[in-house]
Amino acid sequence: MTTLFFLHGVGGGRAAWDRQVPYFSERGYRCVAWDQPGYGGTETVEPYTFEKVAEALARQIDEPAVLVGHSMGGMVAQETCARFPDRVRALVLSFTSPAFPAGSDFARQFVAARTGPLDQGKSMADIAAALMPTMRGTKSDPAGVELARRTMAAVPPDTYRKAVHLLTTFDRRESLPKVRVPTLIVAGSDDQVAPPAVLEKMSKRIPGARYVLLEGCGHLGPMDQPEVFNDVVHSFLKSL
Repeated sequence: MTTLFFLHGVGGGRAAWDRQVPYFSERGYRCVAWDQPGYGGTETVEPYTFEKVAEALARQIDEPAVLVGHSMGGMVAQETCARFPDRVRALVLSFTSPAFPAGSDFARQFVAARTGPLDQGKSMADIAAALMPTMRGTKSDPAGVELARRTMAAVPPDTYRKAVHLLTTFDRRESLPKVRVPTLIVAGSDDQVAPPAVLEKMSKRIPGARYVLLEGCGHLGPMDQPEVFNDVVHSFLKSL
């Protein structure tokens, strides 16, 4: 039986995959929606680095699995594949990037924009209510934004701070040509966080990678267009 590990984004958690786990379970896949360290009541790791997060994930994988990553989860999938290639059967990298944009000023501005509201006394629920609607696409499932909002509202503030800083350290561009497993890259035409041009370029650097663009889809991805996303991923899985 093929095992799928679903890896969530920075404002996510295992609940972000509520529209995927039933779909793939019904089709005979073993599904694990993973809470990254610090999310969903799981124990955190110190230091909070991609290396440590990948190690935590690898300990959960008992046989080569398909890693399905969304946004930050796509980065975790890339890191795990680079460090533990024997644990990875295939990759689905969606609405993600091979590296955080270079430049310390940009990183500082990104961190300030994402965590500043916490410094001002706002809650994760406040941040989720303001941020998630801006990430939807023009053809979004109306329930997707609500699922994203609820999921982000449940993220512990300390974990969110660590994860936001974590994103700014990522760079696996040099590892892309070394990927040796089947890979699907999924982008959204309306995604302003991980623009489709970035993912298309990324797909060209991974040997044999398949690239799919979802029209009218924003950064919420699997929550934005769950039916289309599921169909695309299922088609890829059937080709393995």
